[in-house]
Amino acid sequence: MTDSPLTLIDVEALARDAHEGQTDKAGRPYAEHLAAVAEGVRLRGGTAEQQAAAWLHDAIEDEALSLTWLDAAALPQTVKDMVLAVTKRPGEPVERYAARILATPGALLIKEADLAHNADPVRLSVLDAPTRERLSVKYANIRSLLGLTTP
Repeated sequence: MTDSPLTLIDVEALARDAHEGQTDKAGRPYAEHLAAVAEGVRLRGGTAEQQAAAWLHDAIEDEALSLTWLDAAALPQTVKDMVLAVTKRPGEPVERYAARILATPGALLIKEADLAHNADPVRLSVLDAPTRERLSVKYANIRSLLGLTTP
């Protein structure tokens, strides 16, 4: 790996490659979700570092990239911290997850954009009713814990 910092374009390409072949719950290419979250961060005034973290926000959780990769990546520590903050750990209480996001500078905006895309009614409409309801309750709960009042 080069010592040159990864650009936002580099990070996007890495994320797209890492998630190649993965699909979301609706069967859409997973990269569409990553692009939507990164764009949501940008539209909410997020920095390039927050946008980079948005591209990588599910990479560790989905095992598309490893913690070892993230640790060695030519990325600012702030980007790595945000990625780790929004990465859910197996068996972790949602309250602990929310507290970590709130305690990590920049991470809340990424999770806000992630939740906004996940809870998009158009996106949810293609899911079966029980899944749609379960996810809607889950997203509302984490929004509440994070102090996010509007979708």
